[in-house]
Amino acid sequence: MTDDLASLLAAGERAAFHGRPGAGIEPLQRAVAVAGARELHTAATAARWLLAVCLSAAGRFGAAIEVLDEVVRVHDEDPVDRRTLAALGGSTLASVHRQLGRHAQARAHDELALTRSEGVGEAAFDALLGLAADAVGLGEREVARDNLESAAALVADRAEWWRQRVRLGWVRAEIALLETDPEAAIEAAGGAVDLAEHSGAPRHVAKGLLFQGVAQIEAGRPEEAAATLRRGALLAESLGTLPLLWPARAVLGALLAGAHRDESARSLDSARRAVDAIAADLPDSLRAGWLARADVAALREQ
Repeated sequence: MTDDLASLLAAGERAAFHGRPGAGIEPLQRAVAVAGARELHTAATAARWLLAVCLSAAGRFGAAIEVLDEVVRVHDEDPVDRRTLAALGGSTLASVHRQLGRHAQARAHDELALTRSEGVGEAAFDALLGLAADAVGLGEREVARDNLESAAALVADRAEWWRQRVRLGWVRAEIALLETDPEAAIEAAGGAVDLAEHSGAPRHVAKGLLFQGVAQIEAGRPEEAAATLRRGALLAESLGTLPLLWPARAVLGALLAGAHRDESARSLDSARRAVDAIAADLPDSLRAGWLARADVAALREQ
């Protein structure tokens, strides 16, 4: 791997996990081209996976799916690191479908990713945690808890896995909300926010704030929730992360509808623009389903 390729990959990884995801798209596209020209197939796959992470975080789901379709193509004779990247790509593909509200399709991708991971490492964690989140979306509380515990077991001795620990907090919050325990959800989301801040991961902070704000609403703390959601929405806007921006603005707009009509209207309008921008990047086969999703349709009709 040349120094130029290494720096392109490093820049893309920083953008994906520690900065503005959109800033990683161009260097990672260059990294794919450089690695491909040098026939560095594993490096090219790693660059594609990081590129898909950046694209999906920016709300360019259609483009992310195109990239991931190539990442997940793997053969038994491929080297282990290539198969591991295919597993990571499968979980990222599952995440895209989950964010589109396609939980059953996401589960199929996570199950395949878990098989490819052979139950070890970060790839296995991503698949197991994805399966827990899929189960939350499908209302399967016990399945969600079982997969969460399996994922947590892989993290127990890996203190350096900050990203995995943050994401555990998100899914713990989701499960607590499913179980109508908002105080537990507030605690889990708050812990995830603290760790993400300590790790210098603003996108992860914004997502934790979204969960925390929703949990505060469920706990009957509307003023705290409004402050949390405002902070999360502003952070998501600064990062260009449309998948986090639209729900934060939509929930905040609904929360403020009675007492703060002007702010509510501005927030809802921002959310609508974000869901329409996400729709614009989707292929025809997915766009109609996204716009027909109950919460998205309700937002666009307001």
